[in-house]
Amino acid sequence: MSRAGKEMRLKRLIEPASGTSIICALDHGMTSPRYLEGLTDMEARVREAIAGGANVFMLGRGMYARVVAEFRPDTSLALMLTASAAGRPAGPLVTPIGSVEEALALGADAVVVYVALAGEDEREMIQYASAVGEACERWGMPFIAEAEFPNAYQTLHEASSAYGVDYLLRNARLCAELGADIVKVNWSGDAASFGRIVRATGKPVVVAGGTLVSDAELLTRMEQAVAVGAIGCSVGRNIFQHPSPMAITRALCRVIQERWPANQALEELRAALADHGQATASSRGVPAG
Repeated sequence: MSRAGKEMRLKRLIEPASGTSIICALDHGMTSPRYLEGLTDMEARVREAIAGGANVFMLGRGMYARVVAEFRPDTSLALMLTASAAGRPAGPLVTPIGSVEEALALGADAVVVYVALAGEDEREMIQYASAVGEACERWGMPFIAEAEFPNAYQTLHEASSAYGVDYLLRNARLCAELGADIVKVNWSGDAASFGRIVRATGKPVVVAGGTLVSDAELLTRMEQAVAVGAIGCSVGRNIFQHPSPMAITRALCRVIQERWPANQALEELRAALADHGQATASSRGVPAG
């Protein structure tokens, strides 16, 4: 029974026709060491991302209750089971905050655990991720593991310099071993190394959006990741802090679902942003151009 339940939920997380997943991560109010602009009007962010093509949202229980009215029948909740004690002088500490049973009660299609290794609490982190994996098997709940660098708010260059591809390989494989159904991984810097991560994981892999980058860089990463086997993305800041969350989500869908080249999706995005700028100026009574 639990296996059938998991399979049904996975069909909502991973769009069957294209085999892809477009996840919008809106959980940063529980992880960021400072408040991030773009998270104020959560209803608008959800509407915009859905209009752009996102089918899954990573949320905490409080914000989910606030935005659930914006969900469509085919929109999925991935409930966060961890937050970050980001204010510690020694660095962020992953903190359990929820349960698989609560996710079932809320109608979620997945639970999410941020898995940070290489810290003094690594033993406890592994034990917690394993317990979640076991509960997900018992209850038929898909498990999304965020196999990421320990500090999600470092730049990719900073994190890569400190930990490297070997850290991501180990983390992603460990998450798969502990029962993750989908593994979210930082971009490793190039297609060859990311392909190694996908192969080592042996489970569906989505690319983390990470810190703010240019539209061209984001779309190029996605194009390269999909080419080596990634099934989608999980993007937060690069959506909710974007001038047009709908347009950038649409561009991500073009690259991931429709396999457009990144430069083609970028051209469409830039045209949409130009129209968006004109519409914004008009609404403010400012002459366009």
